[in-house]
Amino acid sequence: MAGENPAVAAPGDWHGRRVVVTGGAGFLGSNLLHALVAQGAMATALDAALPGSGANPANLAGLEGRVARVDADLRTIDDAALADLLRDADAVFHLAAQTGHMASMEAPLEDLAINTTATLRLLETLRHVNPRARFVHASTRQIYGPPRSLPVDESHPLAPPDCNGVAKLAAEGYAMVYARVHGIPATALRLTNCYGPRMRVRDARQTFLGIWIRAVLRDEAFEVWGGEQLRDFTHADDVVAAMLGVAAAPTEHVAGRVFNVGGFPPVSLRDLAARLVAAAGAGSYRIVEFPAARKAIDIGSYVADDGALRAATGWAPRVDLASGLAATLAYFRPRLGDYT
Repeated sequence: MAGENPAVAAPGDWHGRRVVVTGGAGFLGSNLLHALVAQGAMATALDAALPGSGANPANLAGLEGRVARVDADLRTIDDAALADLLRDADAVFHLAAQTGHMASMEAPLEDLAINTTATLRLLETLRHVNPRARFVHASTRQIYGPPRSLPVDESHPLAPPDCNGVAKLAAEGYAMVYARVHGIPATALRLTNCYGPRMRVRDARQTFLGIWIRAVLRDEAFEVWGGEQLRDFTHADDVVAAMLGVAAAPTEHVAGRVFNVGGFPPVSLRDLAARLVAAAGAGSYRIVEFPAARKAIDIGSYVADDGALRAATGWAPRVDLASGLAATLAYFRPRLGDYT
């Protein structure tokens, strides 16, 4: 069962180890920090708290005095300050990103700077001051584009459907170049639809499921675009376990590699909506046609083949969809005002 403040069981001894989490005040970054602190890590959260991002002070509740906070933007932080931050890190988890697909089409240069230039700056600093730090990069299944067949494994052709996907692919590519050429033990995880406590529910900039959750907790109606698309969903606990797993795995098994992170068997969006309304005991939904602007960059159905990650690390998802939805609703029900 998913927990409200997950202490994820994962390989490796994190007690006393120094870790840096970029995007630490965001959805996945904060869940990762809660797990790391529970395991005794000495953690630093770096976050620019950009407008429209998932950063939220409520995400770090309970970590006061246990996580060092650095309020800075990777694009503009002073070179010396960034070097000092990374110099003694045992692991760097890079989750700072711009995730809005429509936002990337409206402001592609900003999206490129946030997702790609910032990642390259981080890698270049590590190359000079700490090339042996484990580097875990949060990538995305969006870079595959519309799947040619399901499930999608890592050998599937890459055809990003929007500017965000192009920028994320470039960032992932830089991580792999720095692993191959400079020996930085970097691993990229291509994430699918992630959900859970601390996700952004104010709008759909992270995932459409956020506004669905907000709606049912307010006993309101929400729209389902299309409805027949298949999606697999990964609970935050399982994402965290995957990240900790690759950071602790032998480098020869994971360095310089990309892995899909999947979840339990996929569901249609129509079925997901029905399950969410049933779990909440409130809200309703209506099926509508896909808006033309979104249809142009939608990838259709997607299901990940994550067999490579399972083989390399022993990871497997633990939180099924029913348990995950219940835990997510339980987290947000008393806290919705902090997230809307």
